[in-house]
Amino acid sequence: MSASSVNNSLAGCVASLQGSSRLLDSSISILHSGVRDLPRTRRVMQISRHFELISEPALFAAQNSLADEIGPEVEHLLRRVEEHLAKLERREKGLISRSELMEGRIHQNQPRRSVISAPEGGDEARAERLRLLRNKRERLEHTLERLSLQATHKERQLRMSLNYGAR
Repeated sequence: MSASSVNNSLAGCVASLQGSSRLLDSSISILHSGVRDLPRTRRVMQISRHFELISEPALFAAQNSLADEIGPEVEHLLRRVEEHLAKLERREKGLISRSELMEGRIHQNQPRRSVISAPEGGDEARAERLRLLRNKRERLEHTLERLSLQATHKERQLRMSLNYGAR
């Protein structure tokens, strides 16, 4: 073989080797750009592990277990609420009937006073008595309104606590 054929053969080998080297450099740069973010990605994947998915049957089992655990307590609290509401309703009805009774007594006493003749200056005593009764009526109405507002407030608090407990 002649020297020129060996040179040509070696030149082809060198050209092939240079092409392979360029291809390898290109592959390394592509690979480097692909794995450059690998440490951050690995950290993100480790942090996200607490959000792993669980199977649907395991989720339903956990929900049922929680419902079994909480259910009796919720029912007990609902019964207590119903009893308390019934008690407040009875109290409200009692106060309303008491107010009506007082109002009836006030109206009964007014005609009797007008029939009875009072000595001179009796009009002043009657006016004073009427003023006292009106004040008493206003106090009773105010008390009834305050108790009604308290009952409404307690009901709202109870509903809020039950809604909070149900979540």
